Amino acid sequence: MERVGSIRAEERNGTGSEPVDRHVIERTASHLGQIQLSRLEAYLPFLATTGNITPFIGLLGTVMGIIDAFREIGTQGTASISAVAPGVAEALIATAAGLFAAIPAVIAYNYFLTRIRSTAFRLDSVSIEMLSSLSTAAPKTKAVPVGVRG
Repeated sequence: MERVGSIRAEERNGTGSEPVDRHVIERTASHLGQIQLSRLEAYLPFLATTGNITPFIGLLGTVMGIIDAFREIGTQGTASISAVAPGVAEALIATAAGLFAAIPAVIAYNYFLTRIRSTAFRLDSVSIEMLSSLSTAAPKTKAVPVGVRG
């Protein structure tokens, strides 16, 4: 956006070497906007991956805890609470840990995604307003045929 502002200032002050095409300004503004949005979106994949994969890690821990519980039942030959409880506790802790990591990651992902979309919308609106004001502020020139003095 800084470059677009300096282009307009050069045009207004007459320091630019030639008039700036509206399409050049439009492309420059779009490019700078994309750079800023990509910076804002840099950590969204981490949050999305964390939110998606941690429940599976918790599920893996749950399965391993249940396997331990069954193994202990097989070792002791009985399904007593003392045989099953450690494996079930391990399973529940793994499930809780997965959810503990996933829930905040999903909330953060959705929060930041909404903020980024809002910022992108505002950026587009400002760009449209700026381009509109550049179009209306541009001096109107009268076409004069070559060789004719106006």
